[in-house]
Amino acid sequence: MARHYTKIVAWQRAHELTVAVYRLTQAFPRAEMFGLTSQLRRASTSVAANIVEGSARNSKRDYLHFLNIAEASLRETEYLLLLARELDYMSEAQHQQMTGFVNGAFGPLHGLQRAVQKETGITKTLVALLASAIVIAIGRHAVAGVG
Repeated sequence: MARHYTKIVAWQRAHELTVAVYRLTQAFPRAEMFGLTSQLRRASTSVAANIVEGSARNSKRDYLHFLNIAEASLRETEYLLLLARELDYMSEAQHQQMTGFVNGAFGPLHGLQRAVQKETGITKTLVALLASAIVIAIGRHAVAGVG
């Protein structure tokens, strides 16, 4: 049975980032409510949400797919925070703090991706070995039946 998503460090960091983004964007200009504010909130929420959705999937390949989407959303969040800083919607200190949240999410997410990739590779290797063993057994049985 898979761990509950709240136990996954990558999700914990992504959730912290999302909460920080929501708090930060409360002070953004009202004119950005349906623009940058909305886009930044959706991108950051997508990181945690895709980790959750992937962890609920039955196949490791599906899980990895959602983790890759989470990484792309994290990159998008990183850019949108840079844009918000360039537009003076936050101070340099706030941008540094938010960058810390983003960087704090990258490490655990990459670690989770590597772990799932490794598990996916092991599954493929086991299937290949099993298939080879079956072919060898069939070949031996065929040879033994000929003589």
